[in-house]
Amino acid sequence: MIRSKIETYIGFAIKAGRYKCGANAAATLKRAELLVLCHTAAKNSVEECVKLAKRFRCKIVLSRAKTVEELTNKEHCKILAITDGSLAKAILERLDDEFTEFKWEAE
Repeated sequence: MIRSKIETYIGFAIKAGRYKCGANAAATLKRAELLVLCHTAAKNSVEECVKLAKRFRCKIVLSRAKTVEELTNKEHCKILAITDGSLAKAILERLDDEFTEFKWEAE
């Protein structure tokens, strides 16, 4: 099976330890460069992800084709925080149908 470039970059972040999986783990970070939200996330998880994005002043990418669980091999993971700036930038430059920018209304 062919992996997309974005999946590869997420894999690099995981191998380098430049990520946190889950809303609670992401909340412990001082800084995140990008959040990846699962398309199967419940409303509360989406709201938590938006709060984290506002706090970190970063963008959210919605994973449409694969779940975040599949990308990270972590059960029940709906939010992935990437802490590496260059990997976050590379992901944002290659958004496609499988990974799209998640828009929310600013308050």
